[in-house]
Amino acid sequence: MVDAGKPTPERKRFFRRPLVWILLIAVIAVLIGTFFSGGSDYEEATTSEVLDHIAAGEVEEANILDKEQLVQVTLTDGSMVEAYVPAGMPETVAQALDEGNVDFDTEVNETSVFVSFLLSMLPIVLIVLLLLFFMSQMQGGGSRVLNFGKSKAKMVSKDTPKTTFDDVAGSDEAVEELREIKDFLEDPKKYQELGAKIPKGVLLFGPPGTGKTLLARAVAGEAGVPFYSISGSDFVEMFVGVGASRVRDLFTQAKENAPAIVFVDEIDAVGRHRGAGMGGGHDEREQTLNQLLVEMDGFDTRGGVILIAATNRPDILDPALLRPGRFDRQIPVDAPDKDGRTAILSVHAKGKPFVPDVEFETIARRTPGFSGADLENVINEAALLTARRNEKAISNDALEEAIDRVIAGPERKGRVMGEEEKKMTAYHEGGHALVAWALPHAAPVHKLTILPRGRSLGHTLVLPTEDKYSQSRSEMIDTLAYALGGRAAEELVYHDPTTGAQNDIEKATKVARAMVTEYGMSAKLGAVKYGSADSEPFLGKEYGHARDYSNEIAATIDAEVRALIEIAHDEAYAILTEYRDVLDQMVVELLEKETLTQEDLSRIAERVEKRPPMSPFNGTSSRRPSGQPPVSSPNGSRPVADSSGEELEQPSS
Repeated sequence: MVDAGKPTPERKRFFRRPLVWILLIAVIAVLIGTFFSGGSDYEEATTSEVLDHIAAGEVEEANILDKEQLVQVTLTDGSMVEAYVPAGMPETVAQALDEGNVDFDTEVNETSVFVSFLLSMLPIVLIVLLLLFFMSQMQGGGSRVLNFGKSKAKMVSKDTPKTTFDDVAGSDEAVEELREIKDFLEDPKKYQELGAKIPKGVLLFGPPGTGKTLLARAVAGEAGVPFYSISGSDFVEMFVGVGASRVRDLFTQAKENAPAIVFVDEIDAVGRHRGAGMGGGHDEREQTLNQLLVEMDGFDTRGGVILIAATNRPDILDPALLRPGRFDRQIPVDAPDKDGRTAILSVHAKGKPFVPDVEFETIARRTPGFSGADLENVINEAALLTARRNEKAISNDALEEAIDRVIAGPERKGRVMGEEEKKMTAYHEGGHALVAWALPHAAPVHKLTILPRGRSLGHTLVLPTEDKYSQSRSEMIDTLAYALGGRAAEELVYHDPTTGAQNDIEKATKVARAMVTEYGMSAKLGAVKYGSADSEPFLGKEYGHARDYSNEIAATIDAEVRALIEIAHDEAYAILTEYRDVLDQMVVELLEKETLTQEDLSRIAERVEKRPPMSPFNGTSSRRPSGQPPVSSPNGSRPVADSSGEELEQPSS
């Protein structure tokens, strides 16, 4: 029940609106003007009409306001008229009234001077009142200007819905590390008796969407101590010194309520490497970082405040921020494995209806590399699709469609391709699928489609059977060959490649360059890393990548990258040439069904044999049949050839 004598927050907010005060002042001004000027029941008339009424003896009484040069008369029939008379005319009217024996009064309205003054001063008064109002709003009762350097951190209240460690899945190691923080806050004596010191700072780092902020919210829900949350961008303003002042105020508040936890999200906004970039660093940002370093490990060693920070760019953080004594513990939060994805799907599936045959383990196997945010999006998209279809439970078809939407974007039903373009797209995607099917290290093909999605005209989906964290050279060559399978199919069938392979070439070039410059997979260059990883984070990718090798080595790197691309391209071309009939059958069914599943591919490519593994550091592919000439001709063109080397006719379109 609300006390009637106490203003409610809604009432306070209502009277803080500038428009309310403007309207209120305007109404008061009108009322004041009306009060002093008074209302008038007289009808307007001309001076000659008033004189005619006087001459006709129709005037009962009159009143002359000399200051306003206004004559007001009351007629014998009870009506009242008034007229403004020119200068000198009031005497004429008075003489006429005397001659007609009419009683009249002559008045000088003294209040008109005040009214005139008030009306002339009203705009100035209104402006002054508005200025005073806005100044009071800016100061917030005389203190908001002084609070400009105060911290913007939000303290998690007891009324906030709590997130606990039970709501976190797929990050068991990170949860275990953070449980130690919670245990220390609950029972610090157990650690102090052994002389152990709790870490002053915990850095959560990993790709976007892996649950770093969720882990921090879980710590807030579990800790039972004051929890302050702020973003790294909230520290820095356009005014110098504000960021450092906010850092001081934040830690002052936290120390007064110690033990407490401070969470800084996206700390790379304020914790970037000092002195980096052209023209020096950002003074305000560096001052903020310096103050943060002092607060974390300065002369004040009272402690009791634990700083948890999150970022997906740990490589650009200042080394002083990462040293022991500040961020003592750095916890990676990576994309979950298959078991982690299964657990995450179960968490996000709570409260949603599913058909009985849905198995989250199967969905987890189809989503390798997905982050927690991606999996949440899959469940949400499946629920939206189910509602759109007016169904009551989420089915496997809805989940499959949701996975495709997350990977490649929504299906573009409005994009209608011509028959020739659709056929070319089918050969392109069929080339990817057939090459992947024949390579020993390529991931199994799950399905391929020529339905446009996102920015692609079609896509081939390959899903690894298990999570892998490293790759051999032969596996990466197979990855390159799979990526170039679509381009090779276009050259084999049409002798004229299209722009559809742009993204494939980009990915293949990136992988090949990493093999040469980072992984030491080149026989000519050896196990040497070319290019420094300590690049400047503010110069951009091109300028920031330091080059520590000569022009001759650069030319050799380019040659080796091209050699790897050529090896993979030749491998893909040889597979497609050998199994051209399988490719044609695949395209026929793809044009008919538009989507082929793994079962369809197993039936079509039943006689396709797996190729032998690639020999390491071989200049050419060891898989080419003996006696077969190189697929690439000297002038760079690629003839259509079968396994015997005889040129084939280009099929009709």
